[in-house]
Amino acid sequence: MVQIKQNPSDGELSKITISQPSKVKSETLTLENIVGCKWSVCILTLIHRGINRPGAIARSVDRLTTKVQSDCLRKMVNLGILEKVAYPEVPPRVEYELTAIGHRFVKILDDLAELQSDIKASQ
Repeated sequence: MVQIKQNPSDGELSKITISQPSKVKSETLTLENIVGCKWSVCILTLIHRGINRPGAIARSVDRLTTKVQSDCLRKMVNLGILEKVAYPEVPPRVEYELTAIGHRFVKILDDLAELQSDIKASQ
């Protein structure tokens, strides 16, 4: 990447080459990526309960747009939390399933929900 900067002392423009930072891969970033999206947790919960087709997911959640749903599903497939299963039928049918990592992730979310209930009960 090239960035143009102006020297404050003489006003002359100079070209600076900046190398791209390496991608940071962290479990924390993955968790923030999913939990930070209000729709991803909801979609994961529905898939865990057996609502695994995009149309059924959209009908189950008010105000969830098709674009946001597609982005969330794609992101979770890319992270290895979900698996996309496309059936060669007419009309085409697509379903999403939790992977082994996805099942572990849902278990963590269930544990967090239980912790939240315990905290509310103690107040």
